[in-house]
Amino acid sequence: MNIFLKNIVPAPLIGKVFEEHSIWNHACCFNAGEYYLIEAQSGEGKSSLMAFLYGLRFDYSGVIMLDDVSIQSLSLSNWIAYRQSKIAAVFQTLSLFDGLTLMENIQVKNELTAFKTEKEVDEMLGTLGVLAHKNQKVGTLSMGQKQRVAIVRALCQPFEWILLDEPFSHLDQINTGLALQLILDACAAQNAGLILTSLGDELEAYPLKTLRL
Repeated sequence: MNIFLKNIVPAPLIGKVFEEHSIWNHACCFNAGEYYLIEAQSGEGKSSLMAFLYGLRFDYSGVIMLDDVSIQSLSLSNWIAYRQSKIAAVFQTLSLFDGLTLMENIQVKNELTAFKTEKEVDEMLGTLGVLAHKNQKVGTLSMGQKQRVAIVRALCQPFEWILLDEPFSHLDQINTGLALQLILDACAAQNAGLILTSLGDELEAYPLKTLRL
């Protein structure tokens, strides 16, 4: 599934003049199975773009297409189907349930999709160094640990694209590398694409095509 953007401008930025390289107010295509890094400073619309692509916000001008389907035409039931089988996501808010354990948070997703065995979930948690906390309430975890939980939960479904909005902002370089490699392996296994936002260039050593807002 390709994602096409044509002349997309977030409502707060309408009227602004954009650089020629900018995604905003230009034609842009995210090709199926490819990996993209979107770099931009705070306030330039990274989170807005991810919310647009996931169908959470529609306060923009222009058109977004999933192959030949305009996302503005999708019904709620269409979006539910897309989010269960085509588009996974990790947003900055993480949307975890603090009163549930780490494993219970993951099973909220995995019980719907039946995509991963408990052993596979444990292996992912072990890779990211949080397996020992699987029965701990999420509200007691650090932000870096919560980000790793949200990443594992996002991988507990089939997808053609995974959207990641600054998912490593509370991780050190080693844990960032482990998390990103886990994600890239999951993408490779499904021939899926990745769109990742970042404030800076700390991920440019990885096989990601860099775009800017």
